[in-house]
Amino acid sequence: MATKYDKTIASEIINQFGAKPEMLVQVLHAFVQRYSFISEEAIRQIANELNLSNAEVHGVVSFYHDFRTIAPGQHVVKICQAESCQAMGSRQLTAHAERTLGISLHGTTVDGQVTLEPVYCLGNCACSPAVMIDETVYGRVSPDKLDALIEDCGGSR
Repeated sequence: MATKYDKTIASEIINQFGAKPEMLVQVLHAFVQRYSFISEEAIRQIANELNLSNAEVHGVVSFYHDFRTIAPGQHVVKICQAESCQAMGSRQLTAHAERTLGISLHGTTVDGQVTLEPVYCLGNCACSPAVMIDETVYGRVSPDKLDALIEDCGGSR
């Protein structure tokens, strides 16, 4: 669950990196670690304290898939969409997850429990298709295994 935004803590995070514009990506990663997403308020504060424009910060946020501008669900399920996983059924697994959860990729279930996202390689190609739930990677994931994993983490089905 997202932590409430606090300008003082946000400023401390920025200052941990010397408030240097060249440290923007590291600052953004720290914000995601703390708040789970980069809010518009955070973009404005980061831009101001790093002496960048809002557009420059937003451009970096929108470029990298690790950054999001909307709070994710309690659990983030990422299904690999890279070639090896596609060859082993990740497209079908993704379609199953979308049907089961009632959401599309980049969506969050109505109860806020699960966000479903694509990812483009988890480095687990030998065990395709691969899935990451929160920070844990799973290999050779079938639709039944995915259902069980989501249920185990308390996600809705």
